[in-house]
Amino acid sequence: MFEALQTQDWAWIALGLLGQGLFSARFIVQWIASERRRTSHVPVAFWYLSIAGGLTLLGYAIYRGDPVFILGQSTGVFIYARNLYLIRHGRSQSASA
Repeated sequence: MFEALQTQDWAWIALGLLGQGLFSARFIVQWIASERRRTSHVPVAFWYLSIAGGLTLLGYAIYRGDPVFILGQSTGVFIYARNLYLIRHGRSQSASA
């Protein structure tokens, strides 16, 4: 199976693995932040890693032509971006108050 893969295929596999690594790293960041605070906490870095991993995996899903994977990642990226918007909007309102 692997002997039939070309350089381009390996590059896409590497991109997919990078995306999965970014996506998985967000849980480590959240876990460390929660342990430090001794309460459940989702830091802003979680959402940035979610977007980076989600966009990378979306690119890989589009390359693979997998509609289930494409739908799941595109929906997720929208939600992660919305969370970042809400965080920034909440901070700007707090600063102006």
